[in-house]
Amino acid sequence: MAAPAGRRRTLLAATEPIRALASAGTLAATFPLLALAPRGDRHPVLVLPGLMASDMSTTALRRWLRALGYPVVGWELGRNRGPTPEVVEALPGLVQRLVDRHGTPVSIVGQSLGGIYARRLAARTPAQVRQVVSLGSPFASVVRAAHDSPGARAYRRLAPRHSSRRLSTVDPARPLRVPSTSVYSRWDGVVDWRACLQQTGPRSENVGVHASHLGMGHDPAVLWVVADRLAQPADGWQPFRPPPGLARLFPSEPEEG
Repeated sequence: MAAPAGRRRTLLAATEPIRALASAGTLAATFPLLALAPRGDRHPVLVLPGLMASDMSTTALRRWLRALGYPVVGWELGRNRGPTPEVVEALPGLVQRLVDRHGTPVSIVGQSLGGIYARRLAARTPAQVRQVVSLGSPFASVVRAAHDSPGARAYRRLAPRHSSRRLSTVDPARPLRVPSTSVYSRWDGVVDWRACLQQTGPRSENVGVHASHLGMGHDPAVLWVVADRLAQPADGWQPFRPPPGLARLFPSEPEEG
């Protein structure tokens, strides 16, 4: 008999750290396979960390993308305590500087809350953003359970620090004008996976993985998705297709329960 939803959420949250460590261990074993990941045109990539995390949390992801040839930067704003006045002021300028330096739009990869920032930045200045890839980002909090997740509770505790201004007044759940990929996991113990689903369309998709929330930045399947998405041509984006023989690593149809 299946465990009640509440017990399942508690179990997933309690096992987040150990499952994240397991992903890190798997990463070393899968380096030969990851060496075959697609490579793109080496455009600039901005990587944004999740709530209460810093650039340290995205080190493996950024090193991986540099190995693929992309000029990659972190946000260099310390620990992510939410949309503070400093964050709201600094992020648009960071995107602008990257565009000016490289002469081309920037892809933004955001983990958790970082993915929400990425979507808001893309809504604010779509001409500056090539595409958005969000990892476990609950931008579509349309279910009641999503508001009681560990991630949502932590965000509310930090709310007094947050700016009254926003990176964009557009709802981050609305379809973007740039290609967007939302990576989600039904085994996420920090946010409700249903809040990570976007409306799919010609240039928007949801890609399921088996990762923990904390482990998404170094989970091999997630790294493959990110590499595959960044390798998409600027004028010829296509939905993600799992590599041959590995489809089971990417559960495609979310189911309630």
